[in-house]
Amino acid sequence: MKNHAWLTSAAAIVACIKLEKVTKVFCVPGESYLPVMDAIRDEPAIELISNRHEGGASFMAEGYAKASGRTGVVMATRGVGGSNLAIGVHTAYQDSTPMVVFLGQVHSQFRDREGFQEVDVPRFFDPIAKWTVEIHEPSRVPELVQRAFRIAQTGRPGPVVVSLPEDVLKKQADMTFGKPVVRPSPRPSQSEVAAIEKVLHTAKRPLIIAGGGVKSSGAEEALLQFAEKYTIPVMAAFRRHDVFPNHHPLYLGHLGLGTHANVLGSVQESDTVIAIGTRLSEVTTQDYSILSKDQALIHIDIDDQTLGTVFSPDVGVVADAAEGLTSLLSMTLPSTWADWAGERRREYEASLREKDGSLTAMHQMVTILQKRLPADAILTNDAGNFAGWLHTYYQFKQKHTYIGPTSGAMGYGMPAALGAKLALPSRTVVSLSGDGGFMMTMQELETAVRCNIPIISIVFNNRMYGTIRMHQEIHYPFKPIGTSLGKVPFSEMADQLGAAGYYVRSPDEFERAILEALNCTKPVVIEVESDPEQISPSSTIEQIRARQK
Repeated sequence: MKNHAWLTSAAAIVACIKLEKVTKVFCVPGESYLPVMDAIRDEPAIELISNRHEGGASFMAEGYAKASGRTGVVMATRGVGGSNLAIGVHTAYQDSTPMVVFLGQVHSQFRDREGFQEVDVPRFFDPIAKWTVEIHEPSRVPELVQRAFRIAQTGRPGPVVVSLPEDVLKKQADMTFGKPVVRPSPRPSQSEVAAIEKVLHTAKRPLIIAGGGVKSSGAEEALLQFAEKYTIPVMAAFRRHDVFPNHHPLYLGHLGLGTHANVLGSVQESDTVIAIGTRLSEVTTQDYSILSKDQALIHIDIDDQTLGTVFSPDVGVVADAAEGLTSLLSMTLPSTWADWAGERRREYEASLREKDGSLTAMHQMVTILQKRLPADAILTNDAGNFAGWLHTYYQFKQKHTYIGPTSGAMGYGMPAALGAKLALPSRTVVSLSGDGGFMMTMQELETAVRCNIPIISIVFNNRMYGTIRMHQEIHYPFKPIGTSLGKVPFSEMADQLGAAGYYVRSPDEFERAILEALNCTKPVVIEVESDPEQISPSSTIEQIRARQK
């Protein structure tokens, strides 16, 4: 494409999307941005996916971005559509996922009159977006839209929201375009490498906590090389399971919700923590409690605002994870940590065994997934206690095989799986959800059928908001309220929508359904009748109540 052309604002927006090699755009149609939709129709390189709900559209865009490595693009109309997709913007913000949101806005002449569906878009999204902007001059469309893509992708990635007054979209101007975004990859200085080396020379029990920055920079191989060279064990930050091969002898587990004491013990007993590409979030650090002032902290992150936000590092380095890890390979360190790594690996392996030696039905089903899914299958999950079994027992052995919301958003799993499947159509993609979360966005199953996106959706149905019920039993035992749900025939509804539905009651039935689903060419829903008493991997409701007595 020429670097300048006489175009409408709408056509210029689509040209910017094409420059970034984004091939899928998600939306719920709206009259306020019809010119953009029309311009997409005229651009064969971009496919418009029309969703059933803006929340589902934003989750699909976020999942697409995580799987493709490109920016997710989602569109909606004015305040009502924008409000609906805000959950996806928040998820992208907390998950550091690059996303550009285009929102139709009222006519410029009607602004600040409380026009139809009017919301001050920049102010509305400012707390949960990296940047917000409203475009008023057509000639500035390439400048501002390309800036939006640059901000979304560089530094700590995140969502950017662009407000589009409807009168601006049809206006023409001489549009001048810049180059596509190239992400900067800063690396540590020699003095910073020397400072890290000095700290590690005195370490007796070092530990790596690896986060999403490793994934977004493609640093998985560099992390593996670094860990193996110095025999330093690795833990995954919350919902970043696939950052390091889980079956590797240096892997010590995942820092998430309900983490086993053996896994937490590795952090508590370490004397030096190397945090790479992680903001050391509330969940990863167990309510900001697991790191102490007695531990040395080396923190490497692409965002200078992340360093020292909660934990003051002994050495803080602003660097791309891949560049940072590669730079550290030049260090000369004593290889004295094999015994420490081996001891903690044995503790991690012990955490994978249930206390009485038997497996719960949920554990058996996760084992079946491990056995039957292709090694490169992508798993997504919703928020909910059902995910505890996945997080604890499933071994992610390859990179780019897990997508989950660190924001804890319900309704995420299935639409994110749709986005991932569109990004990587040759891969098997499986979503896991509870009945509460699945019901929030299950309308996107129709999108899956209409657009022929063959994913496998597993719904664990215990007819309750299980996570909240667990907390009720802990804090207000014997007094459940508001957490019981009615019967929803998910498998039957899947059949009615044109997908394939399975209803299973046992691990054996689950395995048969998985085998059939893997050979199915259309979307599949496997509804699992789940025991409401088994509220989490570690406890039943009865056991929680007994502890409260």
